[in-house]
Amino acid sequence: MAVKAARGYFELTRLHKPVMGNTLMFWPCAWGLTMAARAVHLPLPIFAAKLAVFAIGSFLLHSSACVLNDICDVDFDRQVERTRDRPLPAGVVSMRGATMLCASLLVPVLGLLSYGDQLSLILGVIGIFPLHALYPLMKRWTWWPQAWLGLAFNWGILLAWTSVTRHLPPLPLWVLFFGGVCWTIVYDTIYACQDREDDRRVGVKSTALLFGDYVREILAGMVAILVLCLAYAGWALHLGVGYAVLSVGGTLLHSAWQLATWNEADLKDHRAKFESNGWVGVAIWLGIMYDYLNGM
Repeated sequence: MAVKAARGYFELTRLHKPVMGNTLMFWPCAWGLTMAARAVHLPLPIFAAKLAVFAIGSFLLHSSACVLNDICDVDFDRQVERTRDRPLPAGVVSMRGATMLCASLLVPVLGLLSYGDQLSLILGVIGIFPLHALYPLMKRWTWWPQAWLGLAFNWGILLAWTSVTRHLPPLPLWVLFFGGVCWTIVYDTIYACQDREDDRRVGVKSTALLFGDYVREILAGMVAILVLCLAYAGWALHLGVGYAVLSVGGTLLHSAWQLATWNEADLKDHRAKFESNGWVGVAIWLGIMYDYLNGM
């Protein structure tokens, strides 16, 4: 029984899922941090240490947010085929235990934020509340919960830049942030499509339902906005060929493949395409990293 409960707590954090899906919150942090490091010529050892801190913080916050999401959605999850066997609706883990786990994951995140400057602390707290804290409620309030998730998941772009420069980000970072929101809408809408029938029945709102029969075409438009935002940010910040080829080109190629090969009738393909977006995060970061290293 103890082993089953321990497994249940572990599953609440989603750390048992394939790794690339769990990195989707980290990569925007890496983009913003690397752009800032390039802008101020941050020494590589300091950059590596900061990158490790953001990696730890983003994984802890992501796990905490997943636990909170399951706490808020337990009644919905009992009615959805894909989620009814999760630890909370299945009774493997208690609500009290899940709440304690959520808090225990969040405390070290706040501890990491406390070591930064005041502006970074303020931005970090905003990332936790309202952005992450209110996300589980958005599917009850709006047809655009994926857009709110995009705000939460890509907030790290702005926070990471500020943590290095100690100034609010310039316009190109905000444009990149907007592109990241569009990216999140793309991959999370694809993910949400696997639950469309159950969500419609139980009253959960999502862009997967909102976009209806035009979901692929609308997501193609979101991809176009993402690529334009990437291109503008690179041009405005004078990023070079590595960024153009890997970040912009890699994103375009992956997104074209993703939408062209996505099989809406295959529920497993929704998850596979969702997870593959971790490689988009890698490609964008590698392009920025190339230009950072090339400019040292």
